[in-house]
Amino acid sequence: MNKACCALPPVSAEYTPKGQYETIAGLKTYVVKPSDTPNRAIIDVYDVFGLAPQTIQGADRLSALTNSVVLVPDFFKGDYCDAAWFGPSATAESKAALAGFMERQVRLEATVEKLAEVRKEVGERWPGVEGHVGVFGLCFGGKIAVMATGEGNEGTGRKFNVSGTAHPGRLEAKDHEVLNVPHICLASPGEPADVVAKVKEILSKPGKIGYVETYGTMFHGWMGARANLKDEANLKEYERGYNAVADFFNKYL
Repeated sequence: MNKACCALPPVSAEYTPKGQYETIAGLKTYVVKPSDTPNRAIIDVYDVFGLAPQTIQGADRLSALTNSVVLVPDFFKGDYCDAAWFGPSATAESKAALAGFMERQVRLEATVEKLAEVRKEVGERWPGVEGHVGVFGLCFGGKIAVMATGEGNEGTGRKFNVSGTAHPGRLEAKDHEVLNVPHICLASPGEPADVVAKVKEILSKPGKIGYVETYGTMFHGWMGARANLKDEANLKEYERGYNAVADFFNKYL
């Protein structure tokens, strides 16, 4: 357990963000930092529901626990997925809206390219973080984090030094074969168990550094916008998950 955890207030359903919004690489970006001259940075890639309060609270927690500047760029520019588009009550209209959103916004390669632009500006704004920059992603953001730390993850102003995911979307074992940094993967029962097991096997190979855990009582989204922080069990596992990510990043970032 990170020592800073003992000094943090508990996760709460009623929460006031600690950071502010700035423009980075042309994107509205939530930024929370421990000082004006940080020596570590984490770019937090949200899920398809965008700048949700639960995601922002998680970013604040990562910043406090790791003493890092944490940034949540608005890659979708305010055009987010609507939770009402999912589930058994979804109508033909909502299904069409979801399909339109996916086609319009869920563009993996383009998002990785934009993430690289954000990464470059982070290094320019805070030169002290160079060599200590991580990326963490939720669901859709998890896929982006893994893609960004595989092939092409090299060079000053581009390289991420640690990566992590929670309830990753489109989880594929092959992505982890080319990872070149320490990686933490927190899964839910909503991800394919066989793929999670394969990812764990890959990250256990010589030359790899990784940690994989399935939060068996949770659901896909428990650390992101779908988190129900009024539910005691979800709140507890949300907090435990962010503590685990922070411990991993503290060790390797």
